[in-house]
Amino acid sequence: MKALKWLDEHFEEYILIFLSVVTVAVVFLQVFMRYALSSSLVWSEEVARYAFIWMIYIGVSYAVKKNKHLAVDAFKTLFEEKGKLIIGMIANICFLVFVVVLSYYGLDIVLRVTRESAALLLPMEWVYAAPVVGLTLTTIRLLQQLFKQGMRIKKIDSNKTGIQKEREVV
Repeated sequence: MKALKWLDEHFEEYILIFLSVVTVAVVFLQVFMRYALSSSLVWSEEVARYAFIWMIYIGVSYAVKKNKHLAVDAFKTLFEEKGKLIIGMIANICFLVFVVVLSYYGLDIVLRVTRESAALLLPMEWVYAAPVVGLTLTTIRLLQQLFKQGMRIKKIDSNKTGIQKEREVV
């Protein structure tokens, strides 16, 4: 159970750190090779590009997990806590539908691709899988957010019910 909790808390973080280190190391190596040794690596641009693509889609999941994704909250300021939670849930449901549709069509593309990358000769399915994997993780994180929001609404309702019962007793 501890392993699952650790994965839930740190999975995206470690993937993002690894991909960032790979990107920085490859770009640094390419700059060093080009300017210090007057030579260049054929594969470095592809590695950096593909690692960056994966970082983008894993980063979406991480942002949802930390509740740091873009949002417009001007409308939410008009409501109390329960109203804000309901609007947040509606926004997350819309986002969830978008992510599921994108994952579905992304998987269709992954299954149809048969090319290889130019320098690495890497099957392009691995590159095209980034949106599918990242947005599937995002789906999981959105479902977690919706569950937490639902539990908060339930807690607010139970607190109001408890206060009403106390008033009836008095």
